[in-house]
Amino acid sequence: MTPTLYYCYDAYCGWCYGFSPVIRRIEVEFSGRLAFETLSGGMIPSTSAKPISAIAEFIRNGYTRVEELTGIRFGEEFLWHVRNPDLSDWYPHSEKAAVALCILKEYHPDKSIPFAASLQHALHYEGRDLTDNEAYRHLLPQFDIPETEFYEKLSSEEYLGRAHQEFSMVAQLQVTGFPAVLLQTGELSFHLLARGYTDLDTLRQRMEKTLADIQP
Repeated sequence: MTPTLYYCYDAYCGWCYGFSPVIRRIEVEFSGRLAFETLSGGMIPSTSAKPISAIAEFIRNGYTRVEELTGIRFGEEFLWHVRNPDLSDWYPHSEKAAVALCILKEYHPDKSIPFAASLQHALHYEGRDLTDNEAYRHLLPQFDIPETEFYEKLSSEEYLGRAHQEFSMVAQLQVTGFPAVLLQTGELSFHLLARGYTDLDTLRQRMEKTLADIQP
């Protein structure tokens, strides 16, 4: 079998946002050698959605660390909600962004990593509310997704079920934090290559070593 890299992420995970340039580069460098699959982790269940004020202090205390370590930048439009949570109408949850990713993969399974990165940029830099249907409209022409079909599927129980299947698969892989990268080299053989933010050189070296170890 072709080794498959599983990128387990969540659209609302700030460290995943910082990791996006790393995983995108890995996909470019290992294209042709691996299959790639992005899975949404369901970090914030819709049943646990709370106003942004519930997590604003946590984000305020942590986002500069993400910037310092990864070089990514959070946008002022996003930070406004973090700095003014009492004025914000955000109730963050991971479900709708996960459904959107499932729809994208039906049309373009090879674009799941750049689409996930675009979702995170839309949230963390542009300040788009990913629980709002309109947050996705600008991405549809970029990824060649039919608008009418996308919105029909975004509100369907079928695609919601697919998103929850991904949440379950991530749990079965025993992923407890994001981002996480696993390499499947056999039917039941999974190698954990990254748990939490990992820089490009370190991840590249781990992947090369794992791939070398499985060569006959």
